[in-house]
Amino acid sequence: MEKIIDESQQGTSLVLEQKTENTRKLFIESYGCSMNFSDSEIVAAILLKEGYNTTQNLEDADLVLVNTCSIRDKAEQTVRKRLEKYNAVKRINPKMKVGVLGCMAERLKSKLLEEEKIVDLVVGPDAYKDLPNLLSEVEDGRDAINVLLSKDETYGDISPVRLNSNGVSAFVSITRGCDNMCTFCVVPFTRGRERSRDPQSILEEVNDLWSKGYKEITLLGQNVDSYLWYGGGLKKDFEKASDIQKPTAVNFAHLLELCAKTQPKMRIRFSTSNPQDLTLDVIETMAKYKNICDHIHLPVQSGSNRILMEMNRLHTREEYFELIDNIRRILPTCAISHDIIAGFPTETEQDHQDTLSLMEYVKYSFGYMFTYSERPGTLAARKMVDDVPEEVKKRRLDDIVQLQRQHSEIRTRAYLNSTVEVLIERESKKSKHEWSGRTSQNTVTVFPKEHYKIGDLVNVKVTDCTSATLIGEAIDYALD
Repeated sequence: MEKIIDESQQGTSLVLEQKTENTRKLFIESYGCSMNFSDSEIVAAILLKEGYNTTQNLEDADLVLVNTCSIRDKAEQTVRKRLEKYNAVKRINPKMKVGVLGCMAERLKSKLLEEEKIVDLVVGPDAYKDLPNLLSEVEDGRDAINVLLSKDETYGDISPVRLNSNGVSAFVSITRGCDNMCTFCVVPFTRGRERSRDPQSILEEVNDLWSKGYKEITLLGQNVDSYLWYGGGLKKDFEKASDIQKPTAVNFAHLLELCAKTQPKMRIRFSTSNPQDLTLDVIETMAKYKNICDHIHLPVQSGSNRILMEMNRLHTREEYFELIDNIRRILPTCAISHDIIAGFPTETEQDHQDTLSLMEYVKYSFGYMFTYSERPGTLAARKMVDDVPEEVKKRRLDDIVQLQRQHSEIRTRAYLNSTVEVLIERESKKSKHEWSGRTSQNTVTVFPKEHYKIGDLVNVKVTDCTSATLIGEAIDYALD
């Protein structure tokens, strides 16, 4: 998944589900993409059955797990600092066990467990069901490791424990792995080949969330548009499917429609899309159902055709423009966001200008912008020299960030004096007297609390804005 959540957001546990008979305590943190946060909820559900309730207090924990990200070097360094903290606590409480989950676990298994000896267990993204066995190994005094990748594991049979939840929005994982071998990305190596989850299990999870009061879901995958269910198996093996399986297969547009119709009052989002796989039927489905939010996260990574080819992005600049034009035509109110990498190997000033001119064409609502970080094991690391100086990368990133701020302000100012529907999610970070929520276009909106409460869908008259936030006053409840 290309959309990155700031590593400073730690998934410590505000848990809705606890068992009074459980005697052990689990402390779990998540870093990186939304998929890692979703995976931590699966891990908490597995361990809930093994006698572990979650805790927000590190010092109280019997088991400490960190769900890791390898997408950038900064993410790995953040996790290493956390492991130092865990081990400092462990010296005081030697019975405490420490484990690493997720992408970094797979990539650095031997180094973490055998060479540096800073963890007791290492568990890859497809091995969470093996946690009870691995913990038994640890209890017997042995280090434990399972980083085997699976061709069919989707965790569709596990009902996640909702961690760090506001009780309003929840993630629903629909695919695992990725077949797009972008040269800069570790995901295919750390999460394996792409496979999709049974749509019936997805709809059951959506219905369960609605029954528990949730008002919004985000369908998650490294590449959600590649969702394809034909009875199980890898997407790449679909051509081998039977004559019965092929006509009854469910693609992403169909799944999106099923979710929208199953819970017509629930807001539905999805992330992340890939330009080569986002099809017109998905956009048309979004336009057809009001409860599917008007926002598409559509990473482009670069505006240069030459760099896109070096990245093994299977679309051109022109094809991306055509897709943008189709989104604007079919869904004029849709917000579009991006991922962009500055300073990919061999990037020239002209390539950089191509990225800026692409941004000028699209005028994204917001985006996630980074300098290139070489990741060991990727094709770029093996075949390309990281030859753009750091100061050049930073200067180009600053150009991108400054231009995005201008475009974000253009997009937010367009809402001045209009009325938007906002789902209240939490108290505003800046004022205890204000609510914070998001519009269908994923724009953060703040307004006085008055008599409204978290989970309400309200109409807000926009009176002011910043480049990232709408400011207004609630008029009344929005009609379902």
